[in-house]
Amino acid sequence: MHSQAKLASKTLLILVFIYSLIVAVSAQGPNSQSADRKVFLGFDRNDYPGDMALRQLRTHFAFAGYWLNRAPGVTVNTWEGNRAKVQNTGFGFLVLFNGRLYKQLKASGDARKLGRTDGADAVNAARREGFPSGTVIFLDQEEGGRMLPEQNQYIFAWADTVNAAGFRAGVYCSGIPFQESRDVAIVTAEDIRRNKGDRPINFFVSNDRCPPSPGCVTPRNAPVPSESGVSFAEVWQYAQSPRRPEMTGQCRQTYSTDGNCYASGMSASSRIFIDIDSSTSSDPSQGRTR
Repeated sequence: MHSQAKLASKTLLILVFIYSLIVAVSAQGPNSQSADRKVFLGFDRNDYPGDMALRQLRTHFAFAGYWLNRAPGVTVNTWEGNRAKVQNTGFGFLVLFNGRLYKQLKASGDARKLGRTDGADAVNAARREGFPSGTVIFLDQEEGGRMLPEQNQYIFAWADTVNAAGFRAGVYCSGIPFQESRDVAIVTAEDIRRNKGDRPINFFVSNDRCPPSPGCVTPRNAPVPSESGVSFAEVWQYAQSPRRPEMTGQCRQTYSTDGNCYASGMSASSRIFIDIDSSTSSDPSQGRTR
């Protein structure tokens, strides 16, 4: 009788253990973020924020956008020469190069040649700033919709030049469907990927539409880039400054009353407005040297 009780007790313990394993696995679910799926937040902005603000931003963000040339709408590249400060503050990198608008490509008469020239400029700037070989440089493609022939020629010539120099090409582009006609919607990221052939290109996509964007927030469970609507996105810019009313109506309360996005604890008076990004890497461009 005593041995039977011991056997029953052991059987009960085994059953409890098996049940606990089943519950644990079920709790994870297909959409849960396991340790190897951790998502990191980053920021980008056209102007260097200054040393003090950079330290404040580090309390919220793991990586920072870093421009190799003049960002859209600015006349001076204030990020130039600040790579060591950004790394020493603890940031990873999202390395950016401002590309050309369609009207510039059309006026050049040779979009491929301009792409090769700009690709070489991007590589030279990355080397001057001290970025190692293998760093991903994202070409800022501001215009959305289906890429026209000159745009494809420029983007792919730029990417080939960057890749051939030992760096890695990426593209920043829209992840929002553009209604080309009543029956056809084009996502720029998908259009570029469809036409790139076998050349390697990484994708940093922008989609500030709420939803899927949560708005100007820095949640504990950061949104995964694939939730942007572009399954192959490696980085997702989900909040922009200034906010676009037509995209952000459902999350307008998350933005400042001046229409911009600010990190928690930084008021509008600081004028350090930002865009917010997410990535499964704390160094999406792999631009750190230690």
